[in-house]
Amino acid sequence: MYSVSIKNSLFEVEKSKEKVAVNGNILEWDIKEIRDRHYHVIYKNQSFNLELVGLDTETKTVRLKLNNKPCEIKLKDKFDLLLEKLGMNNLHGQAAKEIKAPMPGLIFDIKVKEGDEVKKGDAVLILEAMKMENILKSPGDGTVKAIKIKKGQSVEKNQVLIQF
Repeated sequence: MYSVSIKNSLFEVEKSKEKVAVNGNILEWDIKEIRDRHYHVIYKNQSFNLELVGLDTETKTVRLKLNNKPCEIKLKDKFDLLLEKLGMNNLHGQAAKEIKAPMPGLIFDIKVKEGDEVKKGDAVLILEAMKMENILKSPGDGTVKAIKIKKGQSVEKNQVLIQF
């Protein structure tokens, strides 16, 4: 399932090999590629020209032209929705200040020590929760100032684990 945002409207989109459903309603449409990044769409007996202008994989934004009118679509996949549910959706674009526990669990391993330089995406610790090992990564570049937990310690959701 995907969450799709167009202007201020939000839609739930489910896609399979045979069909696409928007908010639970199966789309009855015909879509044909005319040439690279250009498509012809027939929906409810109306004809539309669709052009894929750009795709930003970092922000998961698709820029289109529908009948020559610009349109921007923001996508969220099941992983984005899970991160949002866990309160970890606003980590992009921020300087690393701290890492909080996304869920209750047990500190399985700590991959850094105080004073270490970390880059965005570096593994900093492993949290065991619900019988799974979850690798927590640095949300940005920074220097580890304080490690507030120890290996084997139980932690609660939103507990500060590491400060930068």
